[in-house]
Amino acid sequence: METIANILNDECIGKEIQIHGWVYRVRSSAKLCFIIVRDHSDVIQTVGKIEDLTEEQFKILSSLTIESSLEITGIISKDERAITGYEMKIISFKIFQRNDNFPITKDQGEEFLLDNRHLWIRSREFNAILKIRSTIFKAFSEFFFNSGYYEVHPPMMVSSATEGGSTLFKVPFFGDTAFLTQSSQFYLETFIFSLEKVFTVSPSFRAEKSRTWRHLTEYWHAEGEVAWIGNDQMMDIEEALIKHIIRQVIKENTHELNILKRDISVLEKSLEPFHRMTYSELIKKAQNLGLNLKFGDDLGADEERAIMVHFDKPVFVTSFPEELKTFYHRPDPENPGFILCHDLLAPEGYGEIIGGGERIWSLDELKGRIQKAGLKEEDYYWYLDLRRYGSIPHSGFGLGLDRLCLWLMKQENIKEVIAFPRTIRRLRP
Repeated sequence: METIANILNDECIGKEIQIHGWVYRVRSSAKLCFIIVRDHSDVIQTVGKIEDLTEEQFKILSSLTIESSLEITGIISKDERAITGYEMKIISFKIFQRNDNFPITKDQGEEFLLDNRHLWIRSREFNAILKIRSTIFKAFSEFFFNSGYYEVHPPMMVSSATEGGSTLFKVPFFGDTAFLTQSSQFYLETFIFSLEKVFTVSPSFRAEKSRTWRHLTEYWHAEGEVAWIGNDQMMDIEEALIKHIIRQVIKENTHELNILKRDISVLEKSLEPFHRMTYSELIKKAQNLGLNLKFGDDLGADEERAIMVHFDKPVFVTSFPEELKTFYHRPDPENPGFILCHDLLAPEGYGEIIGGGERIWSLDELKGRIQKAGLKEEDYYWYLDLRRYGSIPHSGFGLGLDRLCLWLMKQENIKEVIAFPRTIRRLRP
């Protein structure tokens, strides 16, 4: 048995080969029946001729419906008119399961496809999305393993918020209350005192009532934390990471990118050095573009999209005002009122995909920031302990992998790049 992708070549012409798969398309006439068959790897056109089959066999083939599962044995030939350039003449076949009526053929509206995502992921387009997504996740971990990092596994249920606020999902916990984590950052910081360079890939949860094109309530979060480095070095690592992922996607998924009609030359542009500018410079840029933004304004999805449509490669934005960033970011000792941090904004209007920077490593400074944020020190006792015992300079980042997928595949909504999206209005399937 061969995968379809493995038989789409001239070496297989004239050979008798067996494949397994599902019916992708069917059309027939009085003497010919064309069945396009798909498996995980690709599609191929098969043809049943009435002179090669019994009347009953031809009738069975002609009446097959989409997503019926089958096994076909046949002879490969080249045919430029076929969907992938090759054709299989059917010698024999076996039907495993015949569908009466595959529901996706009736309706392809957005909500219907979301309700039936368990079936829609079989589509050729979603097959391509899942393959590219797999490469992105693999390339992320590969980059860090090759750089001497350790993968760690922080808890998903936590007792306190990483960033404060009310955007937490509560979970009953044996008479107490736990929360689904917003970020694994604090736990990654504990690991650097043992392992120095660590990363994790895991879900994070935000109970934000947001309905934008780039927000999910459950999303895949790739995070890293590194001892002994500052903000600039952290950006260097992230830039190398994103370029590695892009190279791997281009190398392994050109076929899938073409299915999605993604312009690969645009991705190749992001292999050049990334832009770097301060928050103040970005605000001036936005104002010059005619946007109604002033210093001190936070940047949301709409603002970032309006700015980033004017860029053809990613932009690091640094030196945010202190009031725009959460308490654990380190204030810049040489630039009072500003933070040693960065956001990485993706081009083509996609906006933030990474947030990172230096962490406060002075105990007194961290206490002051916690108090200023109106939080309770006792909720962060163990996080403060990291500054009591052997504290060191360190930096880290959080990458939204779903947002990275959104940009690299150039899709319109983040729900299109994850198999089973969770939003404020969707918990099924």
